[in-house]
Amino acid sequence: MTLGPLIVQSDHTVLLEVAHPDAEEARHALAVFAELERAPEHIHTYRVTRLGLWNARAAGHTADEIVATLDRYAKFPVPSQVSGEIAETMRRYGRLTIERIDSADVLSELVLRSDEPAILREVSSAKKIAPLLGSRIDERTYPVEAWARGQLKQELVARGWPAEDLAGYTPGEPYPIALNEGGGAADGRPKESAGPDGSAAAAGSPTESQAESHPDTADPAPWHLRDYQRKAVEAFAAGGSGVVVLPCGAGKTIVGAGAMAAVGAKTLILVTNTVSARQWRDELIRRTTLTEDEIGEYSGQVKEVKPVTIATYQILTSRRKGEYAHLSLLNAHDWGLIVYDEVHLLPAPVFKLTAELQARRRIGLTATLVREDGREGDVFSLIGPKRYDAAWKDIEAQGFIAPAACFEVRVDLMESERYDYSVAEDQERYRIAASAMAKQRLTKRIIERHPGESVLVIGQYIDQLEAMAEALGAPLITGQTPVDERERLFRAFREGEEKLLVVSKVANFSVDLPDASVAIQISGSFGSRQEEAQRLGRLLRPKAKDLTASFYTLVTRDTVDQDFAQNRQRFLAEQGYSYTMMNAEDLEK
Repeated sequence: MTLGPLIVQSDHTVLLEVAHPDAEEARHALAVFAELERAPEHIHTYRVTRLGLWNARAAGHTADEIVATLDRYAKFPVPSQVSGEIAETMRRYGRLTIERIDSADVLSELVLRSDEPAILREVSSAKKIAPLLGSRIDERTYPVEAWARGQLKQELVARGWPAEDLAGYTPGEPYPIALNEGGGAADGRPKESAGPDGSAAAAGSPTESQAESHPDTADPAPWHLRDYQRKAVEAFAAGGSGVVVLPCGAGKTIVGAGAMAAVGAKTLILVTNTVSARQWRDELIRRTTLTEDEIGEYSGQVKEVKPVTIATYQILTSRRKGEYAHLSLLNAHDWGLIVYDEVHLLPAPVFKLTAELQARRRIGLTATLVREDGREGDVFSLIGPKRYDAAWKDIEAQGFIAPAACFEVRVDLMESERYDYSVAEDQERYRIAASAMAKQRLTKRIIERHPGESVLVIGQYIDQLEAMAEALGAPLITGQTPVDERERLFRAFREGEEKLLVVSKVANFSVDLPDASVAIQISGSFGSRQEEAQRLGRLLRPKAKDLTASFYTLVTRDTVDQDFAQNRQRFLAEQGYSYTMMNAEDLEK
């Protein structure tokens, strides 16, 4: 009998031996319920968390399945207390339910129920929960204040009793929306090349990247929902609300469109920025029966409300005289569905109002549920549990996202930079390390290693990016770049007129650049795992040419830049990506 790659410890950590022949299989199984904490070269450390177990339970997995997974891959017997605590944690999900009942006084009253009165007594006496409940109906039922559905779910998660929300949803104002699928392979598998958004190009048809490059003139390639996209839509429809997790480039927009078709009602779509809003609009026009006249943009530039309205998080969270003047959009219309794109970036004010929107169907779309502010629990309680999750490497193996090779290149500070670093305050040390001058020279060397390829240079600090753009003779896109100019440069990049762009974090999210095959990360938002995933995601749109994408991170040796890089890489390591270590000398050869 071969010993497995896992060591399960009584503190709920799980050690994975990376070199073991079953390591990748075990990693895939762990992703259902555990979170990667550390990923050095040989042993990766995972932790089994309550939220991970509740998400697995909501997705239909059982405690017996999870314990069996640990037993199957464990090198030593799984501690009995771990097995017991997994069972107890998962058993907590759904022992409280939120339902609607007909009472003598009120039709369809919202109630909190449990078949175990002791649990109800415990939670109803909690200081933060008691004001959300009315007078007890019976020992198994409490009425819930009409406005408190979302806040109650938040508080119950915080106390370790996640409620299953069975209270249903308002249908919203009906509005017919259908996908215009047709032609192509029945299972969505690409015959020659795949599109950047989930469609597949049939033999002899324009590739999706071509359609993306010329949206006004090229007909979209024949396409069908892929199998995993269809399963994601079905999982959402069965639950009524929740989160779908798919890699960048795997077609989250198509899943959103499928959810809209399934609901068949007026829809509000929340996105990260105006460029993303317009890409959503173009994609919906191509992939659904919606026309341009039926889709409104609600942003800093345009304020249209139509049957399908696409609004930016920025406009919803902008203030006027201290008030969030536009948040009322969320609740001012009879929406049947709210789509949260890049839900891991949901701003706190939108969380607050989402707590009041629990009667409306909600779908969150993201490549990673990681939030650097630790509010994954709020996503779980307010948007809904994870309904569907597809592993990045699985989608890559099916040919629907591009393969990628990741490299970490170590550079040194110059003598003068080293002195400045040594005497700097903590908040300045990362800026100095991340902006090392050696990165400029090495960026040029990396570009030379990839002749003819489309390259993105991505960073955090505007002065560093301005100097890099000048040194490379390349266009620069930052948050200060007007939207029309951003769209022009992105279009030129897609069409091959520009082969090199220097971009700030504005390009992290929801920007389709299907021909980008090289990204060079010169600085980032400290140790942000979500940003690392999103930046690699810029490269994962399938290519017309059979290219392996190359993702380079330039890291300054023996500084906080190196420490942050290790944390940034955790999520991608969890997805099965490994970083090849390189020294600056390797590129100078």
